[in-house]
Amino acid sequence: MADEKIILGIDPGTTIMGFGLIRVIKGQMELIQMHELQLSKYGTHYLKLKQIYKRTAEIIEAHLPDEIAIEAPFFGKNVQSMLKLGRAQGVAMAAGLNREIPITEYSPKKIKMAITGNGNASKEQVAKMLMSMLKIKEMPKNLDSTDGLAAAVCHFYNQGSITQGKKYTGWSAFVKQNPKKTNS
Repeated sequence: MADEKIILGIDPGTTIMGFGLIRVIKGQMELIQMHELQLSKYGTHYLKLKQIYKRTAEIIEAHLPDEIAIEAPFFGKNVQSMLKLGRAQGVAMAAGLNREIPITEYSPKKIKMAITGNGNASKEQVAKMLMSMLKIKEMPKNLDSTDGLAAAVCHFYNQGSITQGKKYTGWSAFVKQNPKKTNS
């Protein structure tokens, strides 16, 4: 592991998308920033996707992360919601893949387990643990930013782990690992 690296964590969403950035220096984490992208003001799903891509690209340009960790969509009963969430995740991933930044996906349970030791922890429990770990003084209004931050911290804890999530190093790696998603 390099002496210093920046990890961008993303919690994809179509109403609110959470981002968190940590810097790792000699094995120690420090918070750079956490933020939320409010998407409800954009009228169509396509405008939301455009903003997700644009804002993710801006964060990448501003902070030059070495790696990206993203929360994988969970499987629910509402197929339309899952489709929209998957699109949001894909657009955020595209912004990173376009810059050749390695991306790793983690399931929500794996992220919660890495932060709290409990794969069924609540968003509030995850946020409180992150506040303690990274000396965050005030809990954010919405917990999407702490969810994005949790993905980054999970990635830090899983460095070198054999059971890591899916990893992509660029478009060719994504296509090779997902033939059914890319063949029409």
